[in-house]
Amino acid sequence: MKNNYVVIMAGGIGTRFWPFSRASHPKQFLDILDSGKTLIQMTVERFLAVCPLENIFVVANQDFYFQIKSQLPQLAESQILLEPYMRNTAACIAYASYKIRKRTDNANIIIAPADHVILKEDNFLQSIQIALDTVAQNPILLTLGIVPTRPDTGYGYIQLADHDTDGKLQKVKTFTEKPNLALAIEFVESGDYLWNAGIFVWNVKTIIAAFETYMPEMAGLFAEAQYSFFSPNEGKAIKQLYQQCHNISIDYAIMEKAENVYVLPCDLGWSDLGTWKSLYEFLPKNKDNNVLIGNILTYETTNCMVKTPNERLVVLQGLSNYIVVEYQNVLLVCQKDQEQRIKQFLEDVVKQKGRQFV
Repeated sequence: MKNNYVVIMAGGIGTRFWPFSRASHPKQFLDILDSGKTLIQMTVERFLAVCPLENIFVVANQDFYFQIKSQLPQLAESQILLEPYMRNTAACIAYASYKIRKRTDNANIIIAPADHVILKEDNFLQSIQIALDTVAQNPILLTLGIVPTRPDTGYGYIQLADHDTDGKLQKVKTFTEKPNLALAIEFVESGDYLWNAGIFVWNVKTIIAAFETYMPEMAGLFAEAQYSFFSPNEGKAIKQLYQQCHNISIDYAIMEKAENVYVLPCDLGWSDLGTWKSLYEFLPKNKDNNVLIGNILTYETTNCMVKTPNERLVVLQGLSNYIVVEYQNVLLVCQKDQEQRIKQFLEDVVKQKGRQFV
C-alpha cells in the first residue's frame, strides 16, 4: 500500500452546474448531494482504503488553494499541487507524476477526478486493487470503463478490441468523446463499448515513458523542473514551466496514441455528475418522479430536478421536466432537455448582467 499513490484532479470549473457551481467555488468544493460532505472530501475519503494519506496529492488551480486547505486540512503543503494557469489534464498529470517519481521511483498511481460519485464502494476498491496489481507487473496504461446503462451523449466511450465485456482486462481499440444520440445508441447496442470514467491507473515509469514518447516537449519541461520539487522554489519553477506548456487533455496527448492502453470493465454505481440532468438521473425520486433538495412543496409537478436553500420555502405548481435551482443571487428555471443551453445562459449573463452572477 505504501507504493500506491492517488492524484485527485480538482481544477474544473463545473459551469454546467451553474448557478450552484461558480467560477470561484466550483462543484468539487460543494455539497452537491446534500450529504454533509463536498465531492472532493468524499473522493479523498474513498482513497484512504487504497493508500496512506501522505500519498494523496490534489492538483488544482492556485485560485482554489484556500478552499482545498479549508476542506482538506489534513493534507500537507507538499500534497497540494497548484497550477498557475489552466492547461488541461496532460500537464496536470505530468506535474503529479514527475513529483511522485522524485519521492518513489516505482510508484503505482491512480488518477481520479475530484467530482465523481461512486455508489458501490466495495466494487470500486476491488477493481482498483486489480488495476494496481496489474500495472505493478505490466507496463500498460489502464483506464476504468463503466458498462453503459443507457445511450448517454454526455460521456466519452471506449471501444473494446474484442467483443467481450465480462469483466476481463481488455485492450482498447478506440476512444470517442461525447457522440451524438444516434451513435451513442449504436455503441450501447453493439456491446463493444464502455463509458470512459476518466479514472486511470499506471506505474510512474510507464506514464513518464509515454510522455517522453508522445509529448517530448512537455516531458522535457517537467524533467527539468523536477529538481525544484519539494522545495521553496517549486512554485516559481512551475509558473515558468506552465507558460510554455501545451494545453491538451491526457486523452488526446497520450491515450489515443499509445499502443499499450487497456481498460478494466467495472460496475461501480458511477456518475461524473456533469450536469443537473445527470444528478437527477443519479438521485432517488419521490412518487412524482421528482428530485427535491430543499424546503419544497409541489403540486401537479413531475419529473423535475429542484435544489433550493433550506431557509427559503419554495412552492411549485404545474411543472414537468424542469430544472429549478436557486443559489445565492441566482434563480435558474430551465427545461431539463434544454440544459445544454446553460453555457449560453452564462455567456449572456456575463455580457448583460456582469460577472458577479457567475
